[in-house]
Amino acid sequence: MADEISILKKRFKELNERSRNKGIYFYSDFLNPYEQTVLFDELKYGYTLYGGYSDAERKIAIFGSEDEFGYPPQPPVKIIKVSPLSQKFADDLTHRDFLGSLMGLGIKRETLGDIIISDNCGYIFCLENMAKFITDNLTSVRRTSVFCEDCEALPKNALPSPEEKLIIVSSLRLDALISAIYNISRSKSSSLIEGEKVFINGRLVHSISKLVDVDETISVRGYGRFKITEILGDTRKGRIRVTCEVY
Repeated sequence: MADEISILKKRFKELNERSRNKGIYFYSDFLNPYEQTVLFDELKYGYTLYGGYSDAERKIAIFGSEDEFGYPPQPPVKIIKVSPLSQKFADDLTHRDFLGSLMGLGIKRETLGDIIISDNCGYIFCLENMAKFITDNLTSVRRTSVFCEDCEALPKNALPSPEEKLIIVSSLRLDALISAIYNISRSKSSSLIEGEKVFINGRLVHSISKLVDVDETISVRGYGRFKITEILGDTRKGRIRVTCEVY
């Protein structure tokens, strides 16, 4: 793991330096939240992250800026819509089904961003140079025959609406919030944090006692995402009433 992190840091430095020296944008592959944390720790500025839509989990790093170069970046990210040939006879397709079929084609995970499922169709974010290969070669998902087409943007209804939830917690500590949102023990929520499965705004968190602010997005691997939308005040027993959006 230490060697992988060292290689990743070296790659980030190289892309950043090449962008500065040549005066043009350079782009990384898709980064998972852990890799994004390595980037945050290694470089404090000189880049932005882009996943194709707001709240994307997997994102590419864009090295350079419009202020510096005088023109906006053109992130090499495409969306491929994958639809069953016949919805009537199609399986109920999941994220795992789409990802498994793509991996079965020999596609590397770092060339793929998020996969959004809506109305039994998959919207695959990928690097531009992989789009044609996916369109030409992805013909089935699970046991369902599919067809692929370019998609300019996600449909408005593709992303699920968050569930609004009112919780009462002893504090705004990260472990307390995770425990209340997902109805698990404090020890379980602590083990998730210590097991490097919890991220705030895409950045890995190690402290179980970290205080969470309004509008920060907390991602918990295997559970989902949530954010505090409002702190309503204390109860008579001194606990805190909080509203959240849970995805």
